[in-house]
Amino acid sequence: QVQLVESGGGLVQAGGSLRLSCAASGRTFNVRGVGWFRQGPGKEREFVVVTRWTADSTAYADSVKGRFTMFKDYAKNTVSLQMNSLKPEDTAVYYCAASTAYSYNWSDYEYWGQGTQVTVSS
Repeated sequence: QVQLVESGGGLVQAGGSLRLSCAASGRTFNVRGVGWFRQGPGKEREFVVVTRWTADSTAYADSVKGRFTMFKDYAKNTVSLQMNSLKPEDTAVYYCAASTAYSYNWSDYEYWGQGTQVTVSS
């Protein structure tokens, strides 16, 4: 099992920044893919960014490319998501997820954080 604990999130005005963090513990040696997904009000869960945990390969959704950056800290088993130039349409619950596979599809991820609310006001 892998446990994921998220922190960060909150309320910010459009154009502002927030940083989310996700700390992993447990059987992390099995992890191959780590990602952030989000689910806005009345919307389906969607891919934001995924990375290969042990390789330099990260993919971003077109909607966040150039604004969001994912960081990995192997020493602390932590990933962070720096979100800049936030827009009202970025409002969602953000989830950190981990998988024994590398995938863009949220349904392929076995382990999930509790979710953290990000609200961007216009």
